[in-house]
Amino acid sequence: MRVVVIGAGIMGAAVAAGLTRRGARVTVLEERFAGAGTTGTSFGWVSANHADSEPYFTLTHAAVHAHHALGSDAFVPTGHLVWATGRPGLEDLNRRVDWLASRDYAVERVTAERAAELEPGLTRRPEGTDYALFPEEAHVYPARLLGRLLAEARAGGAEVETGVAVREIRSGPAGANVVLADGGVHTTDFVVSCTGRWTGLLLDVAMLDPRMPGADTGGFLATTTPVPAPLSRVLSTDRLSVRPDGGGRLLLRAPDLDVSADPALPASHRVGAELLARLPELLTGTDGAHLEHIRVAQHAAPAHGRTAAGFVDEAGRVYTVITRDGITLAPLLADLVAGELHGAESALLGPFRPGADLLAFPSGSPLGPG
Repeated sequence: MRVVVIGAGIMGAAVAAGLTRRGARVTVLEERFAGAGTTGTSFGWVSANHADSEPYFTLTHAAVHAHHALGSDAFVPTGHLVWATGRPGLEDLNRRVDWLASRDYAVERVTAERAAELEPGLTRRPEGTDYALFPEEAHVYPARLLGRLLAEARAGGAEVETGVAVREIRSGPAGANVVLADGGVHTTDFVVSCTGRWTGLLLDVAMLDPRMPGADTGGFLATTTPVPAPLSRVLSTDRLSVRPDGGGRLLLRAPDLDVSADPALPASHRVGAELLARLPELLTGTDGAHLEHIRVAQHAAPAHGRTAAGFVDEAGRVYTVITRDGITLAPLLADLVAGELHGAESALLGPFRPGADLLAFPSGSPLGPG
């Protein structure tokens, strides 16, 4: 079986690795360089904690287990610690813990003393604060995971071509042609599009316009300079999420600020200052911290949900994967997508088909198929 995978981000690399495990002859085409898109601006949190439906929880829960099975050195399985204070936050945390525990998701309620043992750098919280630990959750260093998957794909015989722009995909009963910007053509049995937020430029799949500002399409991601604040896991509250980023650096995000995220504008000094102002609420030793950089991370945003995966042509030769949770899902989808191309339809992916009859972008969007 010959397969062309378009896109060398985390999802393209995972799909390529999964296909080579099954003996496929794989060519990966990337317009810029590996990790040039969303993968390079990911918080890297592996979790099923905020799934918005039962089927999506089942999918992401399986994906957390797939990360543990993969055992990459990019994977840091130290868990996720969360706390809440005040009635709305406490009610939300309690609902979430109860719902997840009833579905056999690993979660523990912990005391303030236990939380401080887990993370000695925690800021002391007021009475009435509740804590929960999700011990199977993790964080990932995206570039290292990407390298791990691409190395596996190459070892399995995959060819990875960078600086190659795809302009059109044509399919028929016998296979597919991938037409390049320079006029070249790759003839193949199947095509898998892993082009993230650019999917709508190639395929008739409903996507949010990636140039639009707001939390649906992007968010702020900031990296501090090295700080003397020990942290070993993802730490989150309703005000800030933070994780280690190597060399004493911390990676910060605050979803409530993302409503003003605009990929057309540089991240503002005001947002950076606000992220830094919130950091001492979580960790001691961070007063006076500075940002090394702050950027707007853009999401791959299907118009109908967080993930879409499946064939988009009548001939069943062109497959797409689009997800806002690529880091979490990558090891699982490596296997599931490869299986579907070999004829083994996945029940886990059944609720997340892309709907190829939809327009490439919502009505009124200024960006359409190329």
